[in-house]
Amino acid sequence: MALVATTRFLIDLRIGPRTLETAKELVATVALYCAPQAPLMLLADDHRPYPQAILSIFGQWRFRRRRRGRGRKKYPDLKPPPGLLVGIITKVRDTAGRLLRVKKRRLFGRLKEIRGRIQQLHLGQELNTAHVERINGTLRSQQTRLARRTRNVSRSDAWLQWALWLWRDWYHWICPHDALGGRTPALAMRLTNHAWSVGEYVSQPVHVSDLQRAIWSEQRQNLLTIGLNGRKNLSPSPTS
Repeated sequence: MALVATTRFLIDLRIGPRTLETAKELVATVALYCAPQAPLMLLADDHRPYPQAILSIFGQWRFRRRRRGRGRKKYPDLKPPPGLLVGIITKVRDTAGRLLRVKKRRLFGRLKEIRGRIQQLHLGQELNTAHVERINGTLRSQQTRLARRTRNVSRSDAWLQWALWLWRDWYHWICPHDALGGRTPALAMRLTNHAWSVGEYVSQPVHVSDLQRAIWSEQRQNLLTIGLNGRKNLSPSPTS
């Protein structure tokens, strides 16, 4: 899942194995949500596909010079754009699964800048994924389909996805959050001017149309194909 930590708004929620394709789709949704020129900070766990997924969506082509001889190297690679901050949190556990310590490192950007941005947004003092872990625990406690040991399982991925979408709408529009001063995430995002009731949610649908979903799907597919730049695979600009 991808979460806006300051407003507790859940950008995307996906089911299935944690593969590179799933990571790219999740990062592409985050890129569609964020403003193109806005400074972006990502905090994630040490899932191995994340660095490649972030570079494939946000990256820019880089042409390296040869150490010996003249000219550029044959194959360019991707570099993070200016202003992108990415922090990685690794939980070290023993053979029994008990937590021993937590490692914090920067993936892109300076570690000092990441810590400063976290403190500026009042998200803590150090790199953390506490907000994602918190909403993950809330989801598992309120959705019996995701409990560790339960009989309320979903027989298909579609039923599980629909149940999670329904819970996400309830969490966004109806459920007040103590960390937001009693506001809902939708209210904190300025999508509404009051906390909705269940009756209002039923009588006033907040779902987007099929046409809008098709437009978002096409935009996401473009990001997965050519990245956020949109022209980097066509005419990349050389950089030293």
